[in-house]
Amino acid sequence: MPVSLVLYLVCKHFFAAMESKTNPKFLLSLLFLSLRLKSGICFGADTITANQSLSGGQTIVSAGGKFELGFFKPGNTSKYYIGMWYYKTTLPEQTIVWVANRVRPVSDRFSSELRISDGNLVLFNESKTPIWSTDVSSSSASSIHVVLLDNGNLVLRAGSNSSLPLWQSFDYPAHTWLPEARIGFNTVTNRTQVLTSWKNFEDPAPGIYSLVLDPNGSDAYFSLWNMSKQYWTSGAWDAKSGFFSMVPEMHLTYIYNFSYVKTKNESYFTYSLYDSSITSRFIMDVSGQVKQFSWLQPQGWNLFWSQPRKLCQVYSYCGAFGSCNETSLPFCNCLYGFEPKLKVDWNSQVYSGGCKRRTVLNFANATTNNGKQDRFLEMPSMSLPDSEVSVEAGSTAQCESICLSNRSCTAYAYNSNGCSIWIGDLLNLRQLTADDGDGKTLYLRLAASEFKDPKSKKGLIIGVAVGSAVGIAVLLGLIVFRVLRNRYRVIGKSVEGSLVAFEYRDLQEVTKNFSEKLGGGGFGSVFKGTMPDSSVIAVKKLESVSQGEKQFRTEVSTIGTIQHVNLVWFRGFCSEGTKRLLVYDYMPNGSLDAHLFNRPSDVLEWNTRYQIALGTARGLAYLHEKCRDCIIHCDIKPENILLDTELCPKVADFGLAKLVGREFSRVLTTMRGTPGYLAPEWISGVAVTAKADVYSYGMMLFEIVSGRRNTEPSEDGKVRFFPTRAAGVITSNEEGDVLSLLDPKLGRNGDVEEIMRVLRVACWCVQDDGAHRPSMGQVVQILEGVLNVNLPSVPRSLQLFGDSQHIVFFTESSASQSSHAPSNTTSTTSSILD
Repeated sequence: MPVSLVLYLVCKHFFAAMESKTNPKFLLSLLFLSLRLKSGICFGADTITANQSLSGGQTIVSAGGKFELGFFKPGNTSKYYIGMWYYKTTLPEQTIVWVANRVRPVSDRFSSELRISDGNLVLFNESKTPIWSTDVSSSSASSIHVVLLDNGNLVLRAGSNSSLPLWQSFDYPAHTWLPEARIGFNTVTNRTQVLTSWKNFEDPAPGIYSLVLDPNGSDAYFSLWNMSKQYWTSGAWDAKSGFFSMVPEMHLTYIYNFSYVKTKNESYFTYSLYDSSITSRFIMDVSGQVKQFSWLQPQGWNLFWSQPRKLCQVYSYCGAFGSCNETSLPFCNCLYGFEPKLKVDWNSQVYSGGCKRRTVLNFANATTNNGKQDRFLEMPSMSLPDSEVSVEAGSTAQCESICLSNRSCTAYAYNSNGCSIWIGDLLNLRQLTADDGDGKTLYLRLAASEFKDPKSKKGLIIGVAVGSAVGIAVLLGLIVFRVLRNRYRVIGKSVEGSLVAFEYRDLQEVTKNFSEKLGGGGFGSVFKGTMPDSSVIAVKKLESVSQGEKQFRTEVSTIGTIQHVNLVWFRGFCSEGTKRLLVYDYMPNGSLDAHLFNRPSDVLEWNTRYQIALGTARGLAYLHEKCRDCIIHCDIKPENILLDTELCPKVADFGLAKLVGREFSRVLTTMRGTPGYLAPEWISGVAVTAKADVYSYGMMLFEIVSGRRNTEPSEDGKVRFFPTRAAGVITSNEEGDVLSLLDPKLGRNGDVEEIMRVLRVACWCVQDDGAHRPSMGQVVQILEGVLNVNLPSVPRSLQLFGDSQHIVFFTESSASQSSHAPSNTTSTTSSILD
């Protein structure tokens, strides 16, 4: 019997025995014997030579134990693929980074084989048919071998010549971009390196989304595509600053080192990590977003950033006849009269397959089909779909008639721009809020049976008339009962001091079944409610809290004892089964972000902004330094600073970090906090302390001064990082320029000394190293004018963005600095109050 067949039978029965949980002692002996046979590999080696093969559960592992390659089965499918993943000593969970046979899986990994054949690495399926190959020409087939490197590159070589590989997996990326790999194209070989999403979470076949380098070669930028439709661009690459104009998150260049290379024959981007101990990757996700992850132990993969930032910005994210709504969960819903094409995909949150009609259209004339003519559903506040066709029509009725007469017309709209109709699938639909000025009314074509038959209403009239007297009597009785009940019943019961344990049905009642939504975030949605005593409350429904009811009540009771004038008053909670709700005082002036960014007619004066900054610092200082246990907020941003009737700031959601712990919400998936406010330690993997809140607070201070997001596009359409601009003014120490940083809506009306003080504190707060940032107690003292300290130089991450003539780099000499300031700062830095 051939040795290879013996090896195949031994490995197959061994793994079958292992999967059936029997005791394979005899087979185990044979397995170890087979390890000595030259024609096969079972475990451990990093190379496949000409007389070796890989099948079954056999794998090869890179020399340093970083990556592993072998057969794998994604999810619950029965199909197998040759793929690469991080080795178990690097990551405890299998994370696939490369797949060879993306479109042609095998059904039996034991009878399939990966081996060298005719100078190529070839995968043979169970029928011994080659289904994947490296497909290169080589004259030295006998010396061909393939080796898996520690950077995740699978390389085909001839002999010991490693400088010019015959083939490498880095030239054929799947959905993952690893450090040292390239994304680009070669004009000589006509080869492109493109990231392409999986079809879904269980099918690695190429999906519809891809990340590519500028295909025209005229400029250096990335773009995202849904098939042939571009929907996002990174903006042009700036070699001097080392970042893309539309990706301001790249200012953290002390973690990632990006490089763009352009020669006569090729153009590509590559990147490396300054700290080789960090495990990081980019992926083209099935959602249509490009995402950057770093591995944090023990939390798992931490999402650093994703583009586009909002899922509804992904072109046709919800597929044909699907509508995307950023204010609801899930984001995607089928239009009325439609249902998901692929329910399995929708259940796993992959919506690109779109929706199909429940009832086919009649395409009939009302006079010839007993009145069963197709009708139109009015859909207000919609972002109109793509590929509209303009037609001549003088009225809505005429526009409708034109659509109705066209068998392929699926919708129409009539507005100031005239009549537009849509032929075939409706793509890229978005449901907007009622107050969004961009919203239009779309009329969707549906079968007549999707509408209630008017004749059926006549049959109800008699029944309604007969039962009306009885119904009215019962209704009056219920109303009287409800009024008396609300008058004499106190909702909830006290569990500790003023903290109240509410019943879920009571919160349903006071919020009118959670009908008036105030907002939402990573931890859940907030709804407005009115108590029987007419006081107004805000009820937050938590989306993901893993604690049991007893543990949750204990944690809530602890938080309920925390009271401060700059913290939102926590009234109580509800914990019934899997339901977790928190009850707060309602803040009539909403959140700080609405005043800074969304209300041009409601301008916060500078002195009010300064008091908001100071009050917020006091609230955080209380959480960090005055509580029995330090509470780290983990998500400081303008959205979480609420304003009462007197515009006094109240830090909201201050207990959620403690309640949720290190579990991640399903909205933010794998990341705590908000991009743009995240401290570097979230990405680099070091322990997160209260200094993470200090960093977020510093980023928010910049926004309080400027009145716009730190990464908001300027009037010329380019994205400029405001903290860098502010850093340049601070280092120049030209007070005349300070007012140019102030929110233009204030008309340069602000206290120059206070503005400079806030900006210098902000720069101290966003130091790259958490140990070099101040405590919130120090921030309070500085803003109160009690503490005078020398501040450190501008953080390196901002320096790399700034004007070179204003840069002040770190030095090792800092003996003259105040004991309150970090030690590794330049001795030329001015005092904050100088």
